[in-house]
Amino acid sequence: MRKSGYIGTRWLGVGLAAVLAVVTVGLAATGRLGLYINPDSAWFAVSMSVFLLLGAVASFALPLGAESDHGHDHGDGRAHADGRAHEPRRIAPSSQESAENLRSTRASAKSVSGSGHDRDSDHDHAHEHPRHPLAFAATVAGGVAASGVVVLTLVLPPASLSAELAMSRDVGATPLFGGADTIQLASTGDTSSFGVGEWATAFATATNPDAFDGDPVQLTGFVTPGADGGFDLTRLVITHCVIDAQPASLPVVAASDVPDTGQWVTITGTVRSSSDGRLVVDAAKVDEIAEPEDPYEY
Repeated sequence: MRKSGYIGTRWLGVGLAAVLAVVTVGLAATGRLGLYINPDSAWFAVSMSVFLLLGAVASFALPLGAESDHGHDHGDGRAHADGRAHEPRRIAPSSQESAENLRSTRASAKSVSGSGHDRDSDHDHAHEHPRHPLAFAATVAGGVAASGVVVLTLVLPPASLSAELAMSRDVGATPLFGGADTIQLASTGDTSSFGVGEWATAFATATNPDAFDGDPVQLTGFVTPGADGGFDLTRLVITHCVIDAQPASLPVVAASDVPDTGQWVTITGTVRSSSDGRLVVDAAKVDEIAEPEDPYEY
């Protein structure tokens, strides 16, 4: 029973971490790691995974149960246990009384040695605390859940975040993607390299919307519900990994029918400034496409 517990502890620690490291290296080798993290951070994730795998291999040199070794010294108890501590100095008895004293001293030394063994035994047993059934059940349930999640990463194919998730993360206020550099480029009129995220920042911060009126755009994203009979062109923008992905959306007006929500499209058109000062994309052409190999912006 104790051996199986040690195996379970090692699996939940080194085992699961090693599986995740293998998945990370495999995704990097197949070019799909970008579905989960910013490509600029891929080198760090892969190098850490390699170090982790090396550590996992090295852990096989440790005996089972080494994780629970307390690593503290028992001090004088060990000295008593080997029977060498407090060994009386040999003296030549000069009388009957001296001989009896010598025998008494040796008997005391043996008694102390025996008590040292008892203390060590009591100390060892003191660390064997029985586990409450509820605590044991919670540990097992947590281990099964963690193992299930890791196994799913091996079984399920990599997939991008859905349009439904993007809509659920929409808080109603446009995040500023790209920071001051994007705003500076927008103010100078250099928008040729802008994606959906940069344009969303420009739309949200424009103090002179007329400056963008007539700018040509060709943008790719997926369709989400919009206002006034139009739709929004949306793209998820990742800073570090998919956990921090935020949706960037642009309002689109088009003469054609509105594509289904979640459909990937490429829009060709121009930026227009409405009478109320809002910027929109006037789409001259809306082409439905398959999901691109890299569905995110960074």
